[in-house]
Amino acid sequence: MIVNNFFWRTYDRQEIDWIEEREGNLFAFEFKWNNRKVRVPGGWGKTYPDSKFEVVTQDNYREFII
Repeated sequence: MIVNNFFWRTYDRQEIDWIEEREGNLFAFEFKWNNRKVRVPGGWGKTYPDSKFEVVTQDNYREFII
């Protein structure tokens, strides 16, 4: 399986830390050490409404790296 990896940032400083493009689907990951609530950046959600978004924290990072 071919996986393309990117980051995303706009001029108004909306950003996503890690994006994977796999099998025609986009998966967006935001990395936060604490468990504070994080929302999908508005520009990303409007442009890629069918993408998946997940926050990776110290509690769930092992699932991300496996």
